[in-house]
Amino acid sequence: MAESIEEQLRAFIKRKFPSMRSRELTAGEALLANGIIDSLGVLDLVAFIEESFGISVSDEDLVPENFETIERLTAFVESRRGTEKT
Repeated sequence: MAESIEEQLRAFIKRKFPSMRSRELTAGEALLANGIIDSLGVLDLVAFIEESFGISVSDEDLVPENFETIERLTAFVESRRGTEKT
């Protein structure tokens, strides 16, 4: 069974950001405010999202609200996948 968007995002963050490997990451945890992801981390996350989910992330999408939590990231990816389907 394929992993959900949330599971894929969580796995990427835990793999990419070593400080997260030894602790649980909840869907509502503040990624930016808690220093889990910094500005360079956002760029890595954007590249992962574009490659993994086949969507484009525009400059207008690069707002803290979209990257605030795994829950918000999941909603963002789901909304973009819905608008980019033909």
